[in-house]
Amino acid sequence: MKYINLKNICVLFTLLFAVSCSNDFLDRPSLSEISTENFYQTKEELRLATAALYGKPWAQWHNEAYLPFGDIMSGNIVIPYHGADLIQLNTFTLNGTNGRLFSGWKGLYIVIAHCNTTIKAIENAPATIAEADKNAAIAEAKFIRAMAYYHLALLWGEVPIIEDNTKLITSPLVNRNVTADVYRFITEDLTFAAENLPSTDAPGRVTTWSAKGLLSKVYLTIAGLGQSGGTRNQEYLDLAKNTAKDVIENSGLGLLPSYYDLFRTQFNDSPESLFALQWTTGAGWGEGNMLLTYSPSMEINPQKDGGWGGPLVSYDLYLAYTEQDSIRRKANFMLTGDHYPELNAAEGGYTATYPTMKKHIIGNEVDNNAPAMTFTSSILHTQLLRLADVYLVYAEAILGNNTSTSNADALLYFNMVRERAGVDPVMELDMDVIFDERRIEFACEGQYWHDLVRLSYFNPVKAIDRLSNQQRVTFEYDGDTKVADPNDPIGVISPATLATFSLELPTSEVIANPKLVEPAVPYY
Repeated sequence: MKYINLKNICVLFTLLFAVSCSNDFLDRPSLSEISTENFYQTKEELRLATAALYGKPWAQWHNEAYLPFGDIMSGNIVIPYHGADLIQLNTFTLNGTNGRLFSGWKGLYIVIAHCNTTIKAIENAPATIAEADKNAAIAEAKFIRAMAYYHLALLWGEVPIIEDNTKLITSPLVNRNVTADVYRFITEDLTFAAENLPSTDAPGRVTTWSAKGLLSKVYLTIAGLGQSGGTRNQEYLDLAKNTAKDVIENSGLGLLPSYYDLFRTQFNDSPESLFALQWTTGAGWGEGNMLLTYSPSMEINPQKDGGWGGPLVSYDLYLAYTEQDSIRRKANFMLTGDHYPELNAAEGGYTATYPTMKKHIIGNEVDNNAPAMTFTSSILHTQLLRLADVYLVYAEAILGNNTSTSNADALLYFNMVRERAGVDPVMELDMDVIFDERRIEFACEGQYWHDLVRLSYFNPVKAIDRLSNQQRVTFEYDGDTKVADPNDPIGVISPATLATFSLELPTSEVIANPKLVEPAVPYY
């Protein structure tokens, strides 16, 4: 068997990604002449293959759908520019032709196609590689595939489950699968990952605790699926609680002491980070972390370029923070007059001129000791799962179907999240307290819409009420008087209904595959 060097491995993944960016439905795999029989020869080559799944395949979803779905639809931020697509998300008027809808759908299936291709290649690797090493590599890919499917399930519900992209070559038209089966598929991938990933690994690599952390969150989500009466399935609540407890008590991990430091590049891949997208310098347009295009000023960006205006903070999100909660507020969004000494530090820092997102805005190449960094290749790793999330999942699972709880364990870990932010502990938990805390803790991390969808599964009245009573408008802030004045809506906001929580299918995909509009079918 011929050995293929690192350069050719990189070429292969470049070929795979180039094909995955085509317009074909669900990204049919490359028909490269490089075969699996002469590709993976060592454990190190498996590690190179799985490393490729942490960054570039996520670029389209990350750059075009991550914040629009998670924070614009949920009412955290407002972007009145970039055309009608983003305004539709803020006003609940989006339809199948919305560009972000297509980018989100396609971007997640790009990730899945990469994972499927990698898994298939590893399964066909020669017997000279230890089975445990093969399984560990497959587990990495299955974890990442599960994360992509989790986003698809929360956004669309019934979606096609694709395990083998080569089958699309001969049978490109596929049905959607029922939502319960999508979640079952996710739990099976995560269970395999939890059983086969190591308990520790190099910073940035997922571990068994990453898989169990996400699994606890998925169990909590499934607990509400189809339970519209306001209560959840106790079996899944117990699974969520016990799995989260395992991570909390046995992983040896803890919260990073400073909330603010969580979103600085010096602290990439801290012990609190259970899964983060890995970004590096030098990426071209659309290939790396491009969230620096949301910078409020060219002056604080790499090479003083690409800062085209920050997302505007909604008045509703502003009202969610108390004056005491200043650490998280300032880390998540800027108010007029806020000073950030670490942004463009050599020239005295940056003082905000309007209310806009701060999270993801990290300064220039000098601030981050990254001379090759550009506005298309921010080196801040994007955290999609943090230990703080597991703490709050644990507290919510303990609350379960109770109206409130003063359970000591639930309060202990819930309050550890608050106390890290310098906020007073609470003495009792209920659903509103937990959901408000999650919104504040994970603002601008693409999480709040997912929380609202989870709530809509078992308590649609409360979920609709939360959306209906938001003030989805921007505001002016006077840094001297500390007074905020809300503006008018940027468009007519449609009334929220249960249908609001499930996105339409992209029109272009339905045209390409008419079976998508047929009733969803079981996968198992």
